[in-house]
Amino acid sequence: MNVTPILQHPETLHLRERTAPRIVPAEDVLSSEALLKGRREVLIQHGDRVYRLRHTSNDKLILTK
Repeated sequence: MNVTPILQHPETLHLRERTAPRIVPAEDVLSSEALLKGRREVLIQHGDRVYRLRHTSNDKLILTK
C-alpha cells in the first residue's frame, strides 16, 4: 500500500528549505550591539522607506516598516 503523507502546512516546508544555513565570512557579520549602540530602537532608511529595528524585553529583534 502506497500512502502519501498530508502536509498540514506546506508553506512551512518551503520556508525551511529557503533558510538553510550558509557560511558567512566573519567580516560580513554586524553585531546587534554595533547597530543599536546601547539603544532599544533605531530607524533604518532603505531607499525611500524607513524601518524600525527594536530590541525587545524578551531579547529579540523586530524589524517593521
